[in-house]
Amino acid sequence: MAGPAASVTLPDIQRPVAEGLALVTAELGRMITADVPLMQEVNRHLLRMKGKLFRPTLLLLTHEACGQDDPRAMSLAAIVELIHLATLVHDDSVDHSVLRRGMPTVNSLFSHQVSVIMGDYLYSRAIVELARLDDLEPIRVLARVTDTMTVGEMRQLAAYDALDFDEQQYELLCRSKTASLFAAACEVGALRAAPAQRRAARRYGDALGMAFQITDDLLDYTEGEAVTGKPSGLDLKEHKVTLPLIAVLGRLGRGERERVEALFREAAPAGGQVADVVRLVELTGGLDYARERAAAFAAEAEGALDDLPASAAREALRDAIVYAVERRR
Repeated sequence: MAGPAASVTLPDIQRPVAEGLALVTAELGRMITADVPLMQEVNRHLLRMKGKLFRPTLLLLTHEACGQDDPRAMSLAAIVELIHLATLVHDDSVDHSVLRRGMPTVNSLFSHQVSVIMGDYLYSRAIVELARLDDLEPIRVLARVTDTMTVGEMRQLAAYDALDFDEQQYELLCRSKTASLFAAACEVGALRAAPAQRRAARRYGDALGMAFQITDDLLDYTEGEAVTGKPSGLDLKEHKVTLPLIAVLGRLGRGERERVEALFREAAPAGGQVADVVRLVELTGGLDYARERAAAFAAEAEGALDDLPASAAREALRDAIVYAVERRR
């Protein structure tokens, strides 16, 4: 993939829309204000762990790259982040995760009941704010994506044998749970653009989301808790089969396959078991294959940008591709 050096940082990417992101943060605070003291406490925690605002960044950059001047852009970006936060809160509860971005999850700090209710609250607040805009177009896009993400999560839970999970199913899951919201953020940023630009924005977001998720799954194999904010090898500990492992399952010898199966039989695999499978995946080429697939999706995202006019915002979107595949957390 052609483009800038891999040293690009998220603040570099966000510079063209920094003022807008400050307004997005203020909008988020307004949107989740509640009268119930417990909800206020959870909301304060959520705002502390809200993360990097990558999806709102993509929406605002796409909005600018398409030459839009929609006064609703900051509100729409905050709504996208609300939906993202809701999925994280629910995912952490489903997975019984204790850390998110190096901070306690809502379910570990409060309870699973609070986590489920707060996830529902964030979704409902997104719906209320969308209704306030009195425009069916963003509702159509974001209703579609929330449905897609929910079905994707259920499809993952319904998988009978994790080690039968193949690459096609994996890509469908990534597209449902991650790439769909990236695509929606970019499409919403281009709602009032020419149809060809709106389609290009959606293609860009979809491909970028796929590259982002594959890279995220790679980081689980390559980076430790101090870098990512979550325990190393967590996917394997939770019996989640991602692309690095999928890529090598068919080429493992009988003894190697048994080592993997033994880990998946354990309710709580030991750290040594996890480290052994991580080394096995690396030695048999799983990490290299996943990097190649992430790079291929990154190239698709870059190709989609050719349909947008040249601008500083388009170059920032190009930098976002490099960031997505080269980041360490």
